[in-house]
Amino acid sequence: MSEELPKTIKTTCPYCGVGCGVLATPQDDGSLDIKGDPDHPANFGRLCSKGSALGETVSLEDRILEPEINGKVSSWDESLDLVAKKFSETIKEHGPNSVAFYVSGQILTEDYYIANKLMKGYIGSANIDTNSRLCMASSVAGHKRAFGSDTVPGCYEDLELADLLILTGSNLAWCHPVLYQRVMAAKQSRPEMKVVLIDPRRTMTADIADLHLPIAADGDVALFSSLFKYLHENGFENSNFVGEHTSGLEKALDVLQDLSVDQVAQITSLNASDIQQFYKLFAANEKVVTIYSQGVNQSKTGTDKVNSIINCHLTTGRIGRPGMGPFSVTGQPNAMGGREVGGLANMLAAHMAIENPEHRELVQTFWNAPTIASEMGLKAVDMFKAVKDGRIKAIWIMATNPAVSMPQADEVKAAIAECPFVVVSDVIHSTDTVQLADVKLPSLAWAEKDGTVTNSERRMSRQKGFLPHPGNAKADWWQMAEVGKRMGFEDAFTFADAREVFIEHAKLSGYKNDGKRDFDVSGLADISSYEYDDLKPVQWPIVGQERAVKTRFFAKGEFYTPSRRANFVPVEVHADAKSASEQLTLNTGRIRDHWHTMTRTGRSARLSSHLGEPYCEIHPDDAEKLSIEPAALVKITSQHGTIIVRALITKRQQLGSVFVPMHWTDQFAAAGRVDVLVPSITDPVSGQPALKKVPVDVEPAKMATYGLLVSKHKPSPPKLDYWALSKCVSGWKLEFALGADQEIDFSEQSVWGMPKKANDISYLDQDSGRRRYAWFDGEQLESALFLSESPVEVSRNWAAERLSETFETTSDRYKIIAGRPSVDQPDKGQIICSCMSVGSNEIIGAIHKGCLSLDAIGEATTAGTNCGSCRAEISEIIHDNQILAAE
Repeated sequence: MSEELPKTIKTTCPYCGVGCGVLATPQDDGSLDIKGDPDHPANFGRLCSKGSALGETVSLEDRILEPEINGKVSSWDESLDLVAKKFSETIKEHGPNSVAFYVSGQILTEDYYIANKLMKGYIGSANIDTNSRLCMASSVAGHKRAFGSDTVPGCYEDLELADLLILTGSNLAWCHPVLYQRVMAAKQSRPEMKVVLIDPRRTMTADIADLHLPIAADGDVALFSSLFKYLHENGFENSNFVGEHTSGLEKALDVLQDLSVDQVAQITSLNASDIQQFYKLFAANEKVVTIYSQGVNQSKTGTDKVNSIINCHLTTGRIGRPGMGPFSVTGQPNAMGGREVGGLANMLAAHMAIENPEHRELVQTFWNAPTIASEMGLKAVDMFKAVKDGRIKAIWIMATNPAVSMPQADEVKAAIAECPFVVVSDVIHSTDTVQLADVKLPSLAWAEKDGTVTNSERRMSRQKGFLPHPGNAKADWWQMAEVGKRMGFEDAFTFADAREVFIEHAKLSGYKNDGKRDFDVSGLADISSYEYDDLKPVQWPIVGQERAVKTRFFAKGEFYTPSRRANFVPVEVHADAKSASEQLTLNTGRIRDHWHTMTRTGRSARLSSHLGEPYCEIHPDDAEKLSIEPAALVKITSQHGTIIVRALITKRQQLGSVFVPMHWTDQFAAAGRVDVLVPSITDPVSGQPALKKVPVDVEPAKMATYGLLVSKHKPSPPKLDYWALSKCVSGWKLEFALGADQEIDFSEQSVWGMPKKANDISYLDQDSGRRRYAWFDGEQLESALFLSESPVEVSRNWAAERLSETFETTSDRYKIIAGRPSVDQPDKGQIICSCMSVGSNEIIGAIHKGCLSLDAIGEATTAGTNCGSCRAEISEIIHDNQILAAE
């Protein structure tokens, strides 16, 4: 009799808003095999490096497995009773606006629904906001101003059908890699397809761009407003569409009367000829899709940027038809699902408006709620200001890490620490925010929780739990429902499972709708347990018994404003005063292989092998002016804080600007939380913080000693000026440095919190100041330490790989502290393809053997043959080495 094969589960990736389908197969040895789902219409089997490595991030290491009160293990009953008691007492004494929920695009739609219902319908406050406020609130506001609803008009297919694809404020290659792969494949099959990239940095996405416009920070409003004016003045307006389906054109144009291309060139720092080329491309192509993301949204003018883009599509009627339209790509797996259930402080459930009394009455009636929030609640930045000044006295934080991700992160961290009562529902013990909690509640992780998510093209997919619930961990919706019961609202929160929550959500979406609201999934309101479990990815709206699907909106108008016409929104163009300051402009964002604050990706050695420490991209001319050497450490300072990161000198960065990733936390670096630098300036309409334009000072961080430690055991760094910790294949890697005023005896292994091993060897070069130590347990290398007066010149990946080897002879052991690979131990160099663990030296070696194309490199080394996210970097290596060969 043959053994039963492992059961493969169809679920959804928990990373970005692409919403890729995943095939997860638990293995007999406890590991998890991950593949892309070829049947899922978001990715058709493709996965990025992060999705491919999901199996490496599922473990119980550092998991919260039991409820805790003030650091002591408690029962669920005791913990939930305390939460309900504290919230009820606070509300009774100080009113409903004295409490708040701060939730996350990482929770499921069912979780979001219960949180919104409890806060807005039963507590009676709208003080519930989400970390999605940080990534797409300006898009929501822009949609509502133009369309009357938060509607994404198109679908992913449009990206492939477009003749002109405009990417603005979007590093698609690294932040939405599967969409990038789809676009890249479309461009290869239709070389006439044009791509324009609008971004201050020459990101990896520029690899497919026919035109790169290195726009100055916040220049988007000027660029797209001038395009709007150009289209109108040069006869490219779709007069039928404008006349029948829009209003406000003249007012929107009136504010732009004096705007000239020369002014736009000055504001945007672009060449007038490049601006004209962009305008002509837009005008000449009927099928135009404008993709935008955080470079547009995360701005003090984010909503105006969105509306300046939408105005261009409305005036040409290029919306809602195949291959055309404005397209917001979201940053989180369920940012859209949160919007559907009113997860933002300025929304009600089912895309209803909190400022609309009819909508408030409708939701209150449907919920049979004792009250309903009557005014907008505090948005994220203002919410934590209210925590700081004492207006909010109890806060429940779920599945997010605001002590790292919020602007003025140090102030936010201090505010949470001082709040009288803090509840945190999360998965990991050691996050910056969890450590501040009075009550810690253990939540289910990606592979354990059950419900639905909605991606950027309005496609709902199932996220299925397929691993057992560890310890006493519970679903987020269950936690909130239980607190609702304990606060006296038992009848409203008696849900048996996630399906029952989903059914109520679906029923509300169709309640007294009759086509008046865009969001309607009432066709799923009668879904059975089997149908819910087997729900196939489906786009909304889903109305009626036949569950017909309409994949695009607005081709024939039918907007959701009172007039059913779209609004042209007047957007004024303001040029920021040019500063005479020597300060540089800080831009923040994501990198290819890490996610948010690394609570998941930081567990994967593969994902940490590409870029393992926080860094600062800086232009060579700026680096020379500031005396910053390659790989040196730099100190970056704003009026709110200071960080220390590694310098990455590159011409991809715009002169006068620097870029620092958002991911590093106090668990992974000594001073890498970039949002401590960012002021809490927000867009006045959306409340979204401006994370892309921060004046900073940059200078070399003067260090006397630099070090690299590789260790089988996770080290506990002593107090150092700089350190960065990352996972490697057989253990951990620690980069560090300290100033001249610090004296630490590194020869003792106990410095790193590890027991002393008897077998050790060392090396000291008096002339260069190099010191090296290696500790062994029998024939096994336990750890190796490399010290130098300048950045350590040792291959990081080579050193880390030695942890998996045995060393029988003394001469073999001395090869370690020599820091050089022998002939039989080739150095891969920096890992470029994290999926296949292929390094730069291997790629260069293949180039020298005549592999001069991506396909040839892939065949020779396997690099770029899995997810494809590294192909732009491989192209750059091919290009650079061909130039060197020609010289």
